[in-house]
Amino acid sequence: MLFEALLIALLAGVAGVDLFDGLTHMHRPVVIGPLVGMILGDVQTGLLVGGTLELVWMGMVPLAGAQPPNVVIGGIIGTAFAILTKAEPTVAIGVAVPFSIAVQGCITVLFTAFSPMMHKCDKMVKEANWRGIEWVNYLGMLTLFVFYFVMAFLPIYFGAEAAGAVVQKAPKWVLDGLSVAGGMMPAIGFALLMKIMLKVNYIAYFIMGFVAVTYLKMPILAVALGALAIAMADYFNTNRAQPQAARSVEVDDGI
Repeated sequence: MLFEALLIALLAGVAGVDLFDGLTHMHRPVVIGPLVGMILGDVQTGLLVGGTLELVWMGMVPLAGAQPPNVVIGGIIGTAFAILTKAEPTVAIGVAVPFSIAVQGCITVLFTAFSPMMHKCDKMVKEANWRGIEWVNYLGMLTLFVFYFVMAFLPIYFGAEAAGAVVQKAPKWVLDGLSVAGGMMPAIGFALLMKIMLKVNYIAYFIMGFVAVTYLKMPILAVALGALAIAMADYFNTNRAQPQAARSVEVDDGI
């Protein structure tokens, strides 16, 4: 099991770097699941669990300060536990989410600890030390790789039961704190996002969406399709009006 745990840890390290730096989307559960299944010798379960976890994380997009549960550790731990314990994909979600929430809290702490390096980068910019700034970026990626490597290796190597026992023995105040923080961060993130993006001419659409969800009880998919229709109509009407505006401002050059 040591060899398999090392391979999965390497996969987690690469996926963790991809989540913040590569952005090739290999960190998504639908990709990680089959890879973990291939390492553990059960690609079919890996595909099934990865696809199920992808549905869970599909709408969990990081917006401004709102950081969802960590998708890398959630996908890897959930898939590995489902294969090792022969559990159903729905059970794997229950195992994956607590780990992903805890790891995302650790990521926040890690980023906070790394933030003083930004002051050093400011100093390097003034000194035109571009090589130093480059190495700071490499250091950040190396730190992420090591962190994800350890976070994936330990629970898989020591087994599903041992890892589950650690979560169950965690103090209640720690779990409650993570729960409260997880509930606050989306609200703060969306508030920051709206402060940046919300304009006066968009308020009417915001009110329409609020009424559709709160009072009309419309599903999110229906609201999203309605918003897409409005966006398409606005786009095509704007493009249709632009050529007319361009013809109306033609200047006579006297020829």
